[in-house]
Amino acid sequence: MSYWVKEIFYSLQGEGAQAGRPAVFCRFTGCNLWSGREEDRARAICCFCDTDFRGTDGTGGGRYPDAQSLVNQILACWPTGSERPYVVMTGGEPLLQLDTALIETLHRNGCAVAVETNGTRSAPPGIDWLCVSPKAGAPWVLRQGDELKLAYPQIGFDPSPLAMLPFNMFFLQPLDGPDYTRNLQLAIAYCKAHPTWRLSIQLHKCLGIP
Repeated sequence: MSYWVKEIFYSLQGEGAQAGRPAVFCRFTGCNLWSGREEDRARAICCFCDTDFRGTDGTGGGRYPDAQSLVNQILACWPTGSERPYVVMTGGEPLLQLDTALIETLHRNGCAVAVETNGTRSAPPGIDWLCVSPKAGAPWVLRQGDELKLAYPQIGFDPSPLAMLPFNMFFLQPLDGPDYTRNLQLAIAYCKAHPTWRLSIQLHKCLGIP
């Protein structure tokens, strides 16, 4: 199987339970909840997406013909001689492309594999850290994992029953955009009233890093 990648880069994890952790990010091209085209945003299920996942024109982007060629590019971004590489598979929607062959190749090369997904597709085995960020109005298949991260608020999506699902950690992340200040205050208030939930701030935006 070949893989279509928007970009590969080394940075710090900016969200959720792993915030601040150095990681290589592999951003796959494509998503099943939005085309990535601005003219389609208003009709998209995930109309608030803040990520460019169209095409293969980013740093390290391209079509990789097999798992090992992609892993080689990922490893080239990790500091030589340091601890186990931590690799975050993201998108778009990474589970449109991430498969067992790629996970096994990453593991053979000493990598820990994390995935950030909208939860609409089943996950292949072997993922070391699974973060699910469901979207209102989308089919939701992955209902367990390490971390549930909910963009908040979403119309028609009440966080209360979600805290009963088999995740280890629960995060509310304020929706970005013109209403961010209001959304942040709403998220803070909800977390204070429901201590199962923690606040997730997009640290990378605060720091001005990728």
